[in-house]
Amino acid sequence: MDRSAQAYWSTVIKLLTKVLVVWFIVSYGCGILLAPALNNIHLGGYPLGFWFAQQGSIYVFVFLIFYYARKMGQIDEEFDVHED
Repeated sequence: MDRSAQAYWSTVIKLLTKVLVVWFIVSYGCGILLAPALNNIHLGGYPLGFWFAQQGSIYVFVFLIFYYARKMGQIDEEFDVHED
C-alpha cells in the first residue's frame, strides 16, 4: 500500500474508534454502569439512568450515524476518493 492509502485507512480507523468509544460509553456506561448514579437526576419525570437506557442512547446513536456519514464524506474528499 502506498502512503496515501495508509494515511486514509489510519484516518478512517481513528474516526471509527472515536465513534465506537462514544457508543460504548453511552450504551454501557450511562445505560448500565452509571445508571444508579444518574437515577438521582430526573428528566421528564423519569430517572436519567432509565431515560439513557431506554431513549437517550437511541438519540445518541442516530446522531453518531449522521456524524459518521458527514466525517467520512470529508475524509473521502480530503483523500480524493469521493463519489461524484
